[in-house]
Amino acid sequence: MRCGLLGEKLGHSYSPELHALFGNYDYELFEIPPDKLGDFLRVRDFQGLNVTIPYKKTLMDICDDLTSAAAAIGSVNTVLKQLDGSLLGDNTDAAGFEAMVWKSRVRILGRKCLVLGSGGASLSVQYILRKLGAGEVVVISRSGEDNYDNLERHKDAAVIVNATPVGMYPNTAAAPVDLRQFPACEGVLDLIYNPFRTALLQQAEALDIPNLGGLYMLVEQARCAAQLFTGEVIPAIRTQEVYRTLRGRKENRILVGMPGCGKSTVGRALAELLDRPFVDTDVELEKILGMSPGEFITHRGEEAFRAQESALLRELGKASGLVIATGGGCVTRPENYPSLHQNGVIFFLERELSKLPRKGRPLSMKGSLEGMYTIRLPMYRKFADLTLANDGPVERVAQKLEEAYEHFSD
Repeated sequence: MRCGLLGEKLGHSYSPELHALFGNYDYELFEIPPDKLGDFLRVRDFQGLNVTIPYKKTLMDICDDLTSAAAAIGSVNTVLKQLDGSLLGDNTDAAGFEAMVWKSRVRILGRKCLVLGSGGASLSVQYILRKLGAGEVVVISRSGEDNYDNLERHKDAAVIVNATPVGMYPNTAAAPVDLRQFPACEGVLDLIYNPFRTALLQQAEALDIPNLGGLYMLVEQARCAAQLFTGEVIPAIRTQEVYRTLRGRKENRILVGMPGCGKSTVGRALAELLDRPFVDTDVELEKILGMSPGEFITHRGEEAFRAQESALLRELGKASGLVIATGGGCVTRPENYPSLHQNGVIFFLERELSKLPRKGRPLSMKGSLEGMYTIRLPMYRKFADLTLANDGPVERVAQKLEEAYEHFSD
């Protein structure tokens, strides 16, 4: 059985890996430009499709038949080729978004909800918000009565849902709105799943607003689609199981801590344990700079080095499935936090000061190591999701890090 994801640009997609967790069928990425869409659908060399940007509305008119759900929503994200060759359009996005709402525990009943974007995904969101009893659903688009130039009209919104691609990989620093414009906001939901924490969600975290990204929605809609593709019942509990598995595979493990605390050694052991790539930022910077970080700091100064380091972390933070050992001073620049946090869980690796080496580390040699630790300790704690001591055999420390991650991600 040949299935796949239809869209215009799919380089960020997790779908093939995701569907492999639900069923034993071939699943491909069909990256089709708009001028080739008609040819692709006429050939119909597939049994089932998921549909993403920008074709969810387009398929409404192309499919031969629509399910009642797709017709009511006005958007198709799943297509089945029938025995007679005709195309049936369905919608599993709505079920995915409803599951996302329940997982987030964001309350919808009676609330004013602001939906950013008016595309196919937005239609599914609007449908579910109304089903769950939203007091008012306002759609914000680039033009029309409610747009990004008159957001002040809706500062009383209680729930904000991003159904646009703004903030999606690779343009992860962008956000569709500034949440400070909405003092009554009680919950933020972002349909984007890559990165795991968009800039919008990170701002929600900083403002202590409940929030959730789109990975759970992606998994639930895939479970529903897989049932349609295979004709088999897939228990709902599989959504939570697959979500945990996929999140665990994709989320970076990032180590911060004092120079010489063992980040590189433990990081390599953790990468080997998880069978994933390991990146030492100091090693990568040496390749970029043509000299060691210590030499660069000696010749060009710490500020010039930190700028180079931040540029590297912006790029590394967008990646998925890495173990990253950072330089000891990366926490001194607050802008590095969102870069690392967007797709990663950050571990503060502690080690006794008496065991920290100084040789070859100009900042450690420059002054009091104790003074540096006193200054940086609150920075490490602010960056870190979890703190662990490097106090035993390296393999055991790596194992403890992953065990801590598994509890954290429950």
